[in-house]
Amino acid sequence: MSTPVRFSPDDLVRAATRKLTDDCLARRGLALPRPGGPVPSAAEQQRVDDALFGAGRAELSQRLPTGYVVRAHTGGCLAAAQRRLYGDQVRWFRTSVVVDNLRPEATRFHRSLAEVRARHRTEIAEWQRLRAHALTEATALLTARQ
Repeated sequence: MSTPVRFSPDDLVRAATRKLTDDCLARRGLALPRPGGPVPSAAEQQRVDDALFGAGRAELSQRLPTGYVVRAHTGGCLAAAQRRLYGDQVRWFRTSVVVDNLRPEATRFHRSLAEVRARHRTEIAEWQRLRAHALTEATALLTARQ
């Protein structure tokens, strides 16, 4: 009798994101290149990139305390997957950009990470709420397909 494999929350959300984006690309007649598979032409790779990430000007923008600006599209297969998993792509984008950049903010302003986290506790709480939603959605999506 084998022990079932247990996946981390990150692995589950990544797998669900991959499944959703692969399905979305397939509906458009596209696929991500796979290791050992054929190398797509530059034009084909651009079509895949545009379908996956969105094309044109990015609709979402977040300026970080460090001065960097992060942008993302609301169109494309990745955005659709984020909407499905997190429930709100715009809120997920805004909170994840802040939370993912706490360490650079601490470094830039010579503050402790604990101090920066305390300053962003609202964003961290929202990130945790959205992440829990994504984990529930990912689990449902992946177990429904078996």
